[in-house]
Amino acid sequence: MKIREITAVIEEFAPLAWQESYDNSGLVVGHPEQEVKRALLAVDVTEEVLAEAEAEGCDLIITHHPIIFHPLKRLNSATPVERCVERAIRSGIALYACHTNLDSAPQGMSWRLAEQLGVEKLTLLEPSTKGEGVGFGVVGELPQAMPTMAFLTEVQRRLQVGAVRYSDPAAPTVKRVAICTGAGASLMGEARRAGADLYLTADLKYNDFMTPDGAFTVADIGHFESEYCAIEILFDILSKKLCTFALLKSAKTRNPINYLCIK
Repeated sequence: MKIREITAVIEEFAPLAWQESYDNSGLVVGHPEQEVKRALLAVDVTEEVLAEAEAEGCDLIITHHPIIFHPLKRLNSATPVERCVERAIRSGIALYACHTNLDSAPQGMSWRLAEQLGVEKLTLLEPSTKGEGVGFGVVGELPQAMPTMAFLTEVQRRLQVGAVRYSDPAAPTVKRVAICTGAGASLMGEARRAGADLYLTADLKYNDFMTPDGAFTVADIGHFESEYCAIEILFDILSKKLCTFALLKSAKTRNPINYLCIK
């Protein structure tokens, strides 16, 4: 099957036009007319994931994050990015990324994470002008109010999160929840205006936890943890339309952040 046939299915769900201006989604390494037999799905292109693709006979790696985010001035194996690109080219492995276009797609990243956590009646947190239903983050409600700490504990359990960072709970219970996968500090104001009791995202800074007036609780579950659902979304998109094409979910994609837990 040609790469363009596979990427056309992805881009029907999340067109490249929906990516942000700073992004580099799309075919990063390879040619649209290149024939491929097997694809590996991962969060990031790493040397471990490339080795897995080689071992499994995959000639295409589809990830959430693009391996090349900033322009490369040279390829001399000096950085992990350069080594991965060089290795992919040598091994004949194409690299494709579906990043902020998947984040903003209707039923995309934040929608999937919300469903995993049992948040219902979802609406967009920040609609985009790029199309109906396109935008970032979602807000919805739990079937019934839960103690705030019990909800955070359940989030940690369901997503297998190594650590949850959270602000002082603004209320003893939570019912209305806002969610944005990845780095979502910029949507804190939208979450508050949406009446969220709790805002769940990643990559928050120190001052982000000092929420104004203690109006709502903010929680940081980690970037990788919040975006691991990209693998499931991509698998669902492709397996429904290309039922005979071989897809593998990476066993080597992993969080680059480790947690030291003191018991």
